[in-house]
Order: sequence, then structure tokens, then C-alpha cells
Amino acid sequence: MTEHADESNGGGEHGMTRRQLVRHSAWFGGAVVLSVVAGEVISHIPGSASAAPASSADLHFVQVSDSHIGFQGPANMDVAGTFGMAVNQVNSLGFRPAFVMHSGDLTHLSTPAQFDQVKQMMSQLDTDRVFTVPGEHDSIGDNGPRAYRQAFGQDTLGDGWYSFDTHGVHFIALVNTLHLEQLGHLGNDQIDFVRKDIAGLSSDTPIVIFSHIPLFAMYPTWGWGTDDAVQLLSMFRRFSSVTCLNGHVHQLFSKTEGNITFHSARPTCYPFPKPGQGPAPLPQVLPAGRLKDALGIRTVNYWQGNHALAIKDEKLA
Repeated sequence: MTEHADESNGGGEHGMTRRQLVRHSAWFGGAVVLSVVAGEVISHIPGSASAAPASSADLHFVQVSDSHIGFQGPANMDVAGTFGMAVNQVNSLGFRPAFVMHSGDLTHLSTPAQFDQVKQMMSQLDTDRVFTVPGEHDSIGDNGPRAYRQAFGQDTLGDGWYSFDTHGVHFIALVNTLHLEQLGHLGNDQIDFVRKDIAGLSSDTPIVIFSHIPLFAMYPTWGWGTDDAVQLLSMFRRFSSVTCLNGHVHQLFSKTEGNITFHSARPTCYPFPKPGQGPAPLPQVLPAGRLKDALGIRTVNYWQGNHALAIKDEKLA
């Protein structure tokens, strides 16, 4: 399937180029909109530039991540409750997203009951389609990967990877959590799939890649990277616009390498510390009333005819 999310607005006098954005604000504390215009990603703070008018041909989709259904601990005593709030927030956006993508760690321990619970909760999303990629918490034990694919892996290939197109944008959903050691891992079969998948695409086709673990080396000491991602990403050098959306790190982060921009999403469960600020990526207990500030959803928009892709991160309402 292919859907477009265009956004016209780009930088203008209030905007920053992609490189300026990375230079000035690697860490985002609030919403930011990124537009891909003529192959260049432009950023702006919501409200600083005019939005493109909506039309029936526009594409709007949503990313949610790291619900960890089944987690029990002081960092969040009710992960089902906060994920339910995220579902309600998606249903209250003011538009009906074409699809919702969950970028992994749907469950905490890969049990059939947890997969069933998260599947039932996602069935409440007001959208035509729901897509997922697995996290490492969806792959625990010998039955974890099978339980994930039984619940969410219909019509996928290999260990659960797939691609689709809509509105001129090509989407690729990857699995980098099944064969990991220190870092995430894709494997030769999946890389060959991607090579064949993109072989016939024009270089000006916008590409969006979903994975759970980042495809860039965000912080390898904590396993925040994918060991064979360089081999994969080298195949995308010819494309003018490549956007990678991931979960796993439980915080917003943005980085640009050449023509590829990476965005990590907020979770709906609990935050992790920033890289290196602590002994390990453990659930953070925030002061009372502050948890929702660290959780959220992401909307992505593409307006037909303007050739722009926009990303907006919103805190949990």
C-alpha cells in the first residue's frame, strides 16, 4: 500500500534547514514539524508557518510506540491506562488517520494474553488499518516471535517484514529484534528483500522506514543501534528523501546522516534516561503528575501536490 503524507510548508523565513535543525536542537522537548520539500527536509515550530489546506487526497497517519502492555512497576502503574489514553488521543485528532503504525514493544513479556490485550485495544483505533513491527519485548522466549506473528504478522514476509505504497510514498517495515545480541540485527535475507523491493523505485520517491531499534548508532553501549544497518542504508543513498521512524529508546531524538533523517518516538509507557545518564536504560520514575509529559503520539501528514512529509510529536493529552 502506499499513502502520501505531504506537507507544504516548509521553512520559509521562519524555518530551519534540516542541518540547522540538527545543529540547534538535537533533543526536542515539544512538537516540531518536518517537511520534505523537493528532497530537502525543512523544520519549523508549529504555528510559525502556515499549514497547507487539507483535502480528501491528503494522507495522515500516526505512529505510536512502546506500549509495554503487561509491565508492572513504579515507573508506570497502569501502562494499559496510558496506552488507552493514547488510543483516545488518536481518535480525537480532528482527522481520521489512514493508518496507525505501532513501532514495537507492544507487550512487555510476549505472552498470548498480553498480545490479545494490545490487539483488542488497537482495534479501538478509528482508522482503516493498523500496522506493527516487533520489539525485543515481543520476541521473548521460543514462542514470542510466533505469538507476535500469529497476532500481527499476517501478510508479511520472512520474520515479519513488509512494504507498501500509498500517495507516492514507499513504506518499509523492518524487523531488527529477533536475532540481536548487543545491537539490533537485520540479517542478509531481510537486506536482500529491501534491495529487491526498492530496485524499481524512482530516486525521487519519498521513503519512510519503520523499525523498532534505531537504524543509526544512537548509543551502542546500551544497544541503541543496528549492527548491519550501514549495509542497508547504503542502498538508499540515491533517494532524495528517506525518513526512518523508530521506537525502543523511549524518548524523542532526531538525527540526520546525509539524505536520511531518523526520528525516535515517545513511548506510551515510561521514559528512559538520556544516553549515558545512568548505568542502563531502565524505566524512569518521574515526579507525581509528570509522567504524561514524557509520553505521547506522533502524527505524520502528506498533502497531495505539495510533495512534503511532515512529522509532529504531541505529548499525551
